[in-house]
Amino acid sequence: MARILITSAIPYINGIKHLGNLVGSQLPADAYARFMRARGNEVMFICATDEHGTPAELAAAKSGQPVDEFCAAMWQVQKDLGDGFRLSFDHFGRSSSARNHKLTQYFAGKLNDAGLIEEVTEKQVYSHADGRFLPDRYIEGTCPNCGYENARGDQCENCTKQLDPTDLINPRSAVTGSTDLEVRETRHLYLRQSQMRQKLEAWIDSKKDWPILTTSIAKKWLNDGDGLRDRGITRDLDWGVPVKDGEQDWPGMEGKVFYVWFDAPIEYIAATAEWADANNKPDADWQRWWRTDMGADDVRYVQFMGKDNVPFHTLSFPATIMGSGEPWKLVDYIKSFNFLNYDGGQFSTSQGRGVFMDQALEILPSDYWRWWLLSHVPENSDSEFTWENFQASVNKDLADVLGNFVSRVTKFCRSKFGEVVPDGGVYGAAEAEVTAEIASRLKAYETHMEAIELRKATTELRAIWVAGNEYLQKAAPWAMFKTDPDTAAATVRFALNLIRLYAVLSQPFIPDASKSMLDAMHVDSADWPDDLTAALAALPAGHTFEVPEVLFAKITDEARAEMEARFAGQV
Repeated sequence: MARILITSAIPYINGIKHLGNLVGSQLPADAYARFMRARGNEVMFICATDEHGTPAELAAAKSGQPVDEFCAAMWQVQKDLGDGFRLSFDHFGRSSSARNHKLTQYFAGKLNDAGLIEEVTEKQVYSHADGRFLPDRYIEGTCPNCGYENARGDQCENCTKQLDPTDLINPRSAVTGSTDLEVRETRHLYLRQSQMRQKLEAWIDSKKDWPILTTSIAKKWLNDGDGLRDRGITRDLDWGVPVKDGEQDWPGMEGKVFYVWFDAPIEYIAATAEWADANNKPDADWQRWWRTDMGADDVRYVQFMGKDNVPFHTLSFPATIMGSGEPWKLVDYIKSFNFLNYDGGQFSTSQGRGVFMDQALEILPSDYWRWWLLSHVPENSDSEFTWENFQASVNKDLADVLGNFVSRVTKFCRSKFGEVVPDGGVYGAAEAEVTAEIASRLKAYETHMEAIELRKATTELRAIWVAGNEYLQKAAPWAMFKTDPDTAAATVRFALNLIRLYAVLSQPFIPDASKSMLDAMHVDSADWPDDLTAALAALPAGHTFEVPEVLFAKITDEARAEMEARFAGQV
């Protein structure tokens, strides 16, 4: 049994996420976690809300709520939506937790002891109308690189160039819109990432199995003059982790907080500590996942994220971990994803364009979305959601192949043998042939899942479903029953066992349908089929079952057209 630590990039607190956000980290992480648990491994699957930084303050101000109340409410919203999509986190934490405050301050102190923190006097934008320094995301203006008029003070969303607020042309406050700004001096703490360059480069070079997307982004940032520079880890904000060195105040840093990019990844560790607290476990129980001197040397740590998060997870967070000089667990594998686009364009919150997580669950059950997203996950390039493709995938894969197989087998058995696995007949060449095919497909499926090649895994899983349909079509028990009911009984018995097998194999992708199939087969055990022949005899003659409700209803052309129009966004 292996020990697998899985973290999904933690979503910002400032709003409900769209399907592109979901498939870029949390959903594939969940499929992998479910698979690893099913194979008998010990899994710790951690996520949280990212609650600090300017997005939280801006969203809270827009909602008219105090920022702490806004974050508490949005955490619950995001937690409920995660539950709705059946995301099987061991713990879904909060970066505003006391654990994260303490750990962030602890790491800053260790980095300072190692000479990796420097106090820097810099020039920042001060707004007279706001009566405060404006952090980078509180400032908007024209990008000096591409001319985009709504660039933020940290990055232009249009051309992706990293910016400083003072780079912007015609800057304005994102809060009040005021242009009554001036540049003043202020002091901040900087993480001297540049001092860690050689160590980070050697570490990245050692990861020969990482996806090309991950390593290419990491090396670009590492070698680009704009990349591995020393970066400020504090801001002039009210909401965040107060700048302290352990329990001691940091002289000259009064009224400042650690910046979100510094404290957010530390929340992976803190959320695991929150898990221990929530389950009345001692610190040793979470430390065995994170400290190599406490047993984490045998843990495989896998991170899931969109490609925009790769620089922070390959450079900044590892610099924090390494720079502490302590035996903290570093990531072993980073699975990064490209972007999911929406029907010829991009998802847009402001324009109401695309499907967001709450809306998706209002329309259809989570398995419909899970299957399409995971079978079209943007692993090697950007992918695109279209309603035609979604409809075709649901109707063909889920309704016609899997759902139809389950319905035909159970209803036919009920009509001819009752709701019990029939006795009679013996398995022959046809059963041996489909077992051999499934064995080959299952091996490929397992290999792809272990390598986190999710699209390839769904292709193999669908092929396993198809093999059962082709077997049933050739065996034709409805015709055979008229002349040879014993052979028909053997066919049905084998097919009912296929339903149980499909339930087990499908669980990482469509957990609700999996449970429905297991419940219908009156099965509690969902052991992985390490012995396929035994698995296909798990339901003996005389075992009772029931005909399940329709697993997947088809999406009509009319329903598709209505959804397409609803989520097209503003014209």
